[in-house]
Amino acid sequence: MRQSKQVIVMRTDLNMRRGKQIAQGAHASLKVVLDEWLLFAISMIIHMFATNAISDWLFGSFTKICCQTKSEEELLELYAKAKKAGLPCALILDAGRTEFDDKPTYTCIAIGPAWSDKIDPITKDLKLL
Repeated sequence: MRQSKQVIVMRTDLNMRRGKQIAQGAHASLKVVLDEWLLFAISMIIHMFATNAISDWLFGSFTKICCQTKSEEELLELYAKAKKAGLPCALILDAGRTEFDDKPTYTCIAIGPAWSDKIDPITKDLKLL
């Protein structure tokens, strides 16, 4: 049986406070779902209750896994791989008002909700946060 999940990847080289990390991860988690929600709603209307990973995730276990990456370059590479694989994903650009000296900074991505077997090839080697 397939299982859906979401993976949030956080940059650790920025030395964000834990609260900032949590907020950024929450932004990524919600943004990817909201970005996909319109597509999902249209899909539901067209397919009338078709089963997919997002509905499985929303109405199932709501699994989230938080991983880390050590650089912006690696974060952007993971984001590009997820997009190329056709996975729903969101890249978070923090405005820099509370940290990062007012410089907009990429902090994290969320990949999914999607089927685990589609996400794992991209994220399986990442360390947990």
